Amino acid sequence: MPASVAGFEETMMTNATRTHQADLLWILLFTIASTLTTLIFACATPFPALAALAAVHLDRRDGVLLMLAAWAVSQAIGFCALGYPWDAATALTGVAIGTAAVAGTIVASVVDTYVPARSTLARLAIAYVAAFATFKLGILFWAPVIGHADVALSLPILERQFVRYAVILAVFYALYRLLTAMGVPAPDAAPRTVLA
Repeated sequence: MPASVAGFEETMMTNATRTHQADLLWILLFTIASTLTTLIFACATPFPALAALAAVHLDRRDGVLLMLAAWAVSQAIGFCALGYPWDAATALTGVAIGTAAVAGTIVASVVDTYVPARSTLARLAIAYVAAFATFKLGILFWAPVIGHADVALSLPILERQFVRYAVILAVFYALYRLLTAMGVPAPDAAPRTVLA
């Protein structure tokens, strides 16, 4: 193999490794930020905010990985620090939240792929609305099994959560911008399709 080809392959592998490390770093950073909000708001993990960030800044697989990591930490905090009861109903509620969060991430990523917005802020806003709606529909889907849908999906609660998670998204995005400005490598999201 010619030296130039070998050098090119080595450079490509090194760049791929750096990109993968940057993606994993952001999954870790977003999970830590999510953990702090979970502790501050007594386990109200901002899944729709994370899903919007993942849709815009991570590829779909890494977005799902982020959501699973945030969900696992949220459950650990709930059961180990906040005194969640160790029963089947609570565990099933956790499963419902996890599946709704992953669904919100996937839908936000798909919407971001096909939305014609070019501005990052517009993309985040559209992905957030898609993630929030999908997350809540996911909870509604589980409502016959887990109960309490009337409380979780009441209009005042939905409005409060929508605003709270939007504020958290703004804070997370500001943190993202600050860290990338300080030299933390940005994640390398998969290329998106912009429709004309």
